[in-house]
Amino acid sequence: MPLSNYKFTDYFTNEVLKKRSYLKKEWCIQIIENPILVEEQEHNRYRFWGRVKEFDNKIFRVVTLKDKKTIHNAFPDRRYKDAD
Repeated sequence: MPLSNYKFTDYFTNEVLKKRSYLKKEWCIQIIENPILVEEQEHNRYRFWGRVKEFDNKIFRVVTLKDKKTIHNAFPDRRYKDAD
């Protein structure tokens, strides 16, 4: 799905992208569209986990608002454990 189908909170744009300059919006969208796991979170948010091959194959967590199209946060999730 194209980048234009997604929105980004001010927090994501002004804080997350500045703090994690390596992060790419395309990775976040890729994770939302092909997640390993999705969970509903408190405060009307959703968590998506996915692997980013271009970033040493690490697992990232992406947090969206309840519409699942507005990205609020994203980061490498060192605590995620594969269920294998």
